[in-house]
Amino acid sequence: MTRPWEADPTAGFKRRLGKSPRELGNTTDNPDCPDMWELDNGDVAIIGRDLTASLGKVLPEGVSIGADERLVVIPRNMIIAAKPDIPNV
Repeated sequence: MTRPWEADPTAGFKRRLGKSPRELGNTTDNPDCPDMWELDNGDVAIIGRDLTASLGKVLPEGVSIGADERLVVIPRNMIIAAKPDIPNV
C-alpha cells in the first residue's frame, strides 16, 4: 500500500524558519545545533535531538513512530521564533 505522503530526498533547502540557533542561544560554535528549514517543495526539515528511544516508549494512545521515522525534539524558543514564518493556511 502506498503512503499518502512521502518525504522527497531530492528537495532542496529554501529558507530558515525563525531565527538561527546562535541568535536564540541554543548553540555554541559546534556543528550540533537544532534548526528548522522550509524545503523548496514546501515540506519542513527539522534538526534536533533524537529522543525516539526514550520518548518513543511513552507515546500517547494512537501515536506511533514508523520504522523509518524518528521523534526529534527542538527547543521551545525555536518554534516560537518560527511562528511568523509559518503560514496560517
